[in-house]
Amino acid sequence: MKLIFLGSGSAFTVGGNNYQSNMLLEDDQDNRLLIDCGTDIRFSLHEHQLSYLDLTDIFISHLHSDHAGGLEYVGFNTLFDPRCKRPNLFIAEEIGADLWERSLSAGMRSVEGRITTLETFFRVNLIGQRRSFEWNGVTFRLVRAVHVNNSYGVMPSYGLYFELDGMRVYITTDIQYQPDELQAQYDGATVIFHDCETSRFPSPVHSHYNQLRKLTPEIRQKMWLYGYQTGDLPTAIADGFHGFVHKGQEFEFANGEMTTVTTEQPALISQS
Repeated sequence: MKLIFLGSGSAFTVGGNNYQSNMLLEDDQDNRLLIDCGTDIRFSLHEHQLSYLDLTDIFISHLHSDHAGGLEYVGFNTLFDPRCKRPNLFIAEEIGADLWERSLSAGMRSVEGRITTLETFFRVNLIGQRRSFEWNGVTFRLVRAVHVNNSYGVMPSYGLYFELDGMRVYITTDIQYQPDELQAQYDGATVIFHDCETSRFPSPVHSHYNQLRKLTPEIRQKMWLYGYQTGDLPTAIADGFHGFVHKGQEFEFANGEMTTVTTEQPALISQS
């Protein structure tokens, strides 16, 4: 199975050098789970020689537009293109209603001759208290973390923790720096793909590179960093990380190992 980063940039990444941090999990039967579906998904899919036609399943981590705004593109195309089946949509029950009522319905609820619902466009799978779902024999456990605290309540983002061929993978999605709350995932994972802000003017809603540098060497050495801003990047490898994920980078899981080829050199992580 293969994990493909269609983009590795932040929400406001501009230009063809990178796209928003949306990724594809792809098996050898052409089943594709899209992990988040941001507003530039049509461009990042096209650059990878794919389109809405190639998506079988979608997971949404939270409701910011760089993670959910592209669902209008996918939904309308799959509704009106007779070649398409409705993709399965996986989303935590806690945010499922808001996805439609507060994010998508204004633009999608009216089509000629009828009123639509989220189920018009997708096969909706709300993930309840068990916080897990199955896809192609893989169990994905949702990891709830704080993304935004507006003083009245928390806007969560749901990461994914799963196992592929003996490799334990943790994808954080967009989260604040909260190592104490995530220690179990940090310790248990073989490889971690971690949200990493690199802005000169840090926001309080993402994990910043300078914060992640405080983690122990044992944790940092498991981490690939993504979700960063444009511009020069810190020397992640020298600081004990695996490095920054590049747009289009692919990670393949087989035989208890994860391999990837970057522009610099192949990287290999063995099962532990």
